[in-house]
Amino acid sequence: MKVGILSMQRIVNYGSFLQSYGLMKIVEGLGHEVEFVDFQIEKPILNTSKEKRNYIRELTRNKIIEFISSKPKIINLMPNDKKEIFENIWKYKNDFLPLIRVGNEYNLNPKVDVLIVGSDEVFNLFQKSARVGYSLELYGKNNNANKLISYAASFGNTTIEKIIDSGKLEEVSENLQRFDSISVRDNNSGNNIKKLTNIEPNYNFDPVLMYDFSQEIPEINIPTGYIVVYAYRNRLNNKEKTAIINFAKKKNKKIIGLGGYQDFVDEYINATPFELLAYVKNADYVITDTFHGTIFSIISHRKFVSFIRKSKDGSYGNQEKMEDLLQRFNLIHRAIYSPEEIEQKIVNEINYFEVEEIRKKGIENTVNYLKRNLQ
Repeated sequence: MKVGILSMQRIVNYGSFLQSYGLMKIVEGLGHEVEFVDFQIEKPILNTSKEKRNYIRELTRNKIIEFISSKPKIINLMPNDKKEIFENIWKYKNDFLPLIRVGNEYNLNPKVDVLIVGSDEVFNLFQKSARVGYSLELYGKNNNANKLISYAASFGNTTIEKIIDSGKLEEVSENLQRFDSISVRDNNSGNNIKKLTNIEPNYNFDPVLMYDFSQEIPEINIPTGYIVVYAYRNRLNNKEKTAIINFAKKKNKKIIGLGGYQDFVDEYINATPFELLAYVKNADYVITDTFHGTIFSIISHRKFVSFIRKSKDGSYGNQEKMEDLLQRFNLIHRAIYSPEEIEQKIVNEINYFEVEEIRKKGIENTVNYLKRNLQ
């Protein structure tokens, strides 16, 4: 069958790429032809004058970034903390996206046998980014498929109460009714779907957990005795940075930064997605504050901790999706809510035999769900 995947594949992010790649390979492994589908980017839901000003600034900033990221000579003249941003964008477009056969031209509303929406936060109404916004095509509008399904879709930290307060309940509900089958990755998303559609969704793990990347991970020269810090740029506060530095000194470990640029690490590595998995796989410890950073740690069988961040004063929290993920693998003891918890929790052993048993059942569930719906 001709299968379209409508996801967040153009977002410059390791997790976005690897979940897209993983789902593509799983579907291809079932004998189908895959193409990635783009959505028409719409304006975000903006409730305050501050959000509106930030949106306008981001539009301008994005145009500048697009221009500079296409000029390698300009990028090379920049300081490291700025260079990383533009190098990532250039590499993503020129080196990574071709691996999933995505080009510069947007593939909007192609005719396909089945359209899969997901994985990632495709159902999150409140994406403030000008690169995503509140785009109804993510909820099934204007699709050109014989069958419409989702896979491991997430609302992020968008609750049913937030949807009601936004005045978008009826619109979102009406569009979600177009789906022939709905799969989500977390309880918050499942509860939203049940209340919006009266459909009992299937629960599936993120594709990065379901696909075996062992053939893609390269053999590279990697140092020993290091801690990986995988976090979003500028999100670790000074107390968190200090706690990480102190732990590394106590254990006599080097700190390697992956993902977002960190100014306190011993070395920041602008790796390819598969090289990143190699660095995580060989780390002594991983400290992260992201959903996919946690997944990278799990599939690599590392000792890790994950910062849980609550939504506060309009900031974006990860609590809903992170606690759900850790609970599903009986790893909630790896969650940390303050930097003081790093040392006491990260050194504890993890029962990865139990983790792999859960993954094995998840893979079976994923294959069965896709086989049922790709026909």
